[in-house]
Amino acid sequence: MVDRSGTPLVEMRDISISFGGIKAVDHVSVDLFPGEVVGLLGHNGAGKSTLIKCLSGAYRQDSGEIFVNGKKADIQTPRDARTYNIETIYQTLALADNLDAASNLFLGRELTTALGFVDDAAMEAETRRIFKRLNPNFRKFAAPVSSLSGGQRQSVAIARAVYFEAKILVMDEPTAALGPQETQMVAELIQELKKQGLGIFLIDHDVHQVKRLCDRAAVMKNGELVGVVEVDKVSTDDLLGMIIAGKTPEHLAA
Repeated sequence: MVDRSGTPLVEMRDISISFGGIKAVDHVSVDLFPGEVVGLLGHNGAGKSTLIKCLSGAYRQDSGEIFVNGKKADIQTPRDARTYNIETIYQTLALADNLDAASNLFLGRELTTALGFVDDAAMEAETRRIFKRLNPNFRKFAAPVSSLSGGQRQSVAIARAVYFEAKILVMDEPTAALGPQETQMVAELIQELKKQGLGIFLIDHDVHQVKRLCDRAAVMKNGELVGVVEVDKVSTDDLLGMIIAGKTPEHLAA
């Protein structure tokens, strides 16, 4: 059970952003607490990815405010987002296929020896340590990531974010194109991150995955927030109705 009595990890208040006069996100507010997964649901073009790109620093909102741990955050670039311990894992994963897990984990932030040489042994040791915590079954430390399965590649991307002290993780359709076994691996990773107190925004269009992986679902349609619901109090049909009709189920409407 997620404790929502304290200060949210993230609070996005009244966020709006337009492109060419069209409101992609229209006065949307959503929050996220430690150890919670909030799913962002909606059709393509609903505004869910655009909203989250304001948090990750890819876009700058026209109006509205973002608070991290109760303090106003100024996020204008992805680098700014990282200073607030926000990491985004896009569907593409942004991994270097020809490099192994350790080289990907430290890409651009390599560990070096006292003489300034890249310290491969230290990077592998740190990679093994973080995987022991996240995915103890991972064994392919020497293999290029191009040879890894989809779930294992997700593990590498998640491990990179967690190693560099992400507290807020944005995951863009993490189980898209994965088989049942791989999907289960990612589900277990998410459960482990929850236990460690991370907050996760999970962008998806699959209501079944959101029901399975999330604590709450924020449904968007045409740039507006339809509503935020606790997933254990709604059915998949309720969520589908929110996506299609743009209305909160009657039994939950205030």
